[in-house]
Order: sequence, then C-alpha cells, then structure tokens
Amino acid sequence: MEVKYEQYLKGTDGSILTKTDAGGIEIANVAESREEPVAGNNLMTTIDVNIQMYSQQIAEKALQSKKANYVSVMVMNPKNGEIYAMVNAPEYNLNKPYELSGKQIDEGLDYAENLNRMWRNQCINDTYEPGSTFKVVTAAAALEAGKVTLDDRFFCPGYKIVDDRRIKCHKVQGHGSENFVEATMNSCNPVFIEIGLRLGVDDFYRYINKFEITSKTGIDLPGEASTIIHDKSKVGNVELATISFGQSFQLTPIRFITTLSALINGGTMVVPHFAKKVTDGNGNVVKTFDYPIKEGIITSGTSSKLDEVLENVVSKGTGNKASIEGFSIGGKTATSQKLPRNSGKYIASFMAFAPADNPKIIAMIIIDEPKGTYYGGTVAGPLMKELLENILPYVGAE
Repeated sequence: MEVKYEQYLKGTDGSILTKTDAGGIEIANVAESREEPVAGNNLMTTIDVNIQMYSQQIAEKALQSKKANYVSVMVMNPKNGEIYAMVNAPEYNLNKPYELSGKQIDEGLDYAENLNRMWRNQCINDTYEPGSTFKVVTAAAALEAGKVTLDDRFFCPGYKIVDDRRIKCHKVQGHGSENFVEATMNSCNPVFIEIGLRLGVDDFYRYINKFEITSKTGIDLPGEASTIIHDKSKVGNVELATISFGQSFQLTPIRFITTLSALINGGTMVVPHFAKKVTDGNGNVVKTFDYPIKEGIITSGTSSKLDEVLENVVSKGTGNKASIEGFSIGGKTATSQKLPRNSGKYIASFMAFAPADNPKIIAMIIIDEPKGTYYGGTVAGPLMKELLENILPYVGAE
C-alpha cells in the first residue's frame, strides 16, 4: 500500500542551507536559510483490526492443525468492495524480512527464490483451481440463461460419461434422483457437468466474461495475477465439463471473491480495495477515494434464487459445519485436486456470506494441501463457523 499511495504518504523533505569555507567548515555569524519539512498525509484503510486478528487466528490454527502449506483468509463487504481482512499464513516477520524459518523454506529452491515465495500475497499474486466453489458461477449462468430451474430433476449414478471420459462424482455410489437445489447442496459433479453442457461453450464463456472471471479486479495493491483458462476455441465437451465444476483453470482468490460478491449482492460488480481516504496531520480530509461499480451482472431475481440455494448448502448440505444457530448463512464448499491429479494433494476451501438474504460480509478460507482429512466442508467448515461466530455479532448482523 505504501507503493500504491506513496504520492500521498511521502511528504516533503526539509532543508538547511549554510555558507562554508573551502574546507567545508561553516562560517560563523552568517544567516542560514531554512525550509521546514512537510509531513506526509495519513491513509485510512478499510482493514478492521479486530476482523483481521480473528482471521489471523483462524489461519494460524488451520496451518498448525492441518500441517498445510499455507492458509489464506479474506473477509470483504460484498456491497462496496471494502476489504476488512486479508491474511496469509505462514507470515514473515516484517522486522526481519530476510529471515526464513519453518514452512517458509522449500528445499528445492535457493535463498532468493524462497524469499520471493515467502513475500508473496497468495490472495492476489497467485492463482489456484477453485474446485466446487466455482459451481456458484455455473449455477448463476445457468439460472440467468434459463437453462435450469430450481425444480429441475437429475439422476446421479456416481459418474458422468462425457465423450470418451468417465468423470466421477465425489460420492462413488451416486446421489440418485435429486433436484437442482439438492444437487447444489450435495455438490454433485455429474449434475453440474450436465448444466455446463446445457449452456454450451459459447454461452458459458459469455457469462464467464460478463462475470469478469477473465479480468483483473483492479485492486489497489501491486502484482495482481491474471486468470489462466482455456481459449474458447480449444474448449470441447470434456474441457467444458471440468470447468463447470471448477477444475482445469486457475484464478486468484481476490478475483473469485469479487465475482462471487456480485452474484450474491443483487448483481453489482464492485472493485475490491483497501484505501478509504487521505487526511492531513490535523485530520482534514485531503482526498476521498471512490471506485467504479458495474450493475446488471445478473438480475436481482437470479441473485435471490442463488442466495436461497446457497443458504440450503449451509443449513442442510455439504456446508452444514459452518451453520450457526440464529443466523442465515449462504456458502459453498470445495475440494480441488492439485496437479498431477494422482498426487493425492488437495486444496480445501469454503466461501460463505451472511446474512444470506442481505449479505453484509463475504468470507473465504483456502487451505493448501491439508494433511489427513482434506474435504472442504469437513476441514474449512468448522473454521468458517468459528470466524463467522466472531464477525457476525461484531458487524451487527441480525
């Protein structure tokens, strides 16, 4: 942020001009000219220190209990893009930025490469396969295009044949007969493959672009990475099937949570940001920052249906471990398999927002390579519950 807002923060150096002799010794009794320094301004950010600390505690807890590579936690206002918390663990010591320790060391990398790895902000600088949380995007596109209704029925035998591929559901024996809401609650891959195929490549990519999946968010931090996804001309049925449930492409967590915010807030795309305003030393406002918004990403009706479906995921489905009595919470779990697919390495994640019908916050937890149990709902669900139990009363959610 210092890099981004240097022009407001740096101030002006002062100076003293004096006369000296040829040896550089100041000449006595000669008036000096003085220019007083001007202090830099203050930057007020959107970060909430309490929410940041809650998030830090959750990230450290997950890192230790699951012996993960890293854990990222983000909390944002889905209506205006204000970022309340952004945490990556393990974190480095800002007072000792060249000191490596523990999980920050990869034996396969040299010292400089390990430093760059340690300094990265995974929420912004790195991409990942989102897995089943991306089914929210597929569902939004299909509902908006009229390719599915909440009452449509499907049958899951435990797999889906696409061209010459047999793509499995996470439930090997299958989910049997289920409607669209139940399929989302069950995070059923075959159903979302069917929905993706109903949309077709052209329509799916039209919505991917409309939801700005392929664009950078414009967040006010340097180094935002771009989405890595198949060129539309090279997408066949198999690629479309895997994209439908969030595999075979990568995007940044900040890009994803920004798109999800638009889908659950009524259809308004906001720019995620940290800076609110600049004040001088006396507290006078020098500049107030505003950010562009784009309305009509989806209709409010589709957004309301999506909120309803995702509330069922938490109250009755795979996200039930994040359910909190007395609060209406929407969300989606994910367990994405890392490359190579037979490596046995996974990313467990959970996206949640609340209150479900009028969200004040949206949060995301990403756990890279958890040891032991690795399912998103099982691993990240209880952590999300703990996070929301602290945050929801604090932000005044009813």
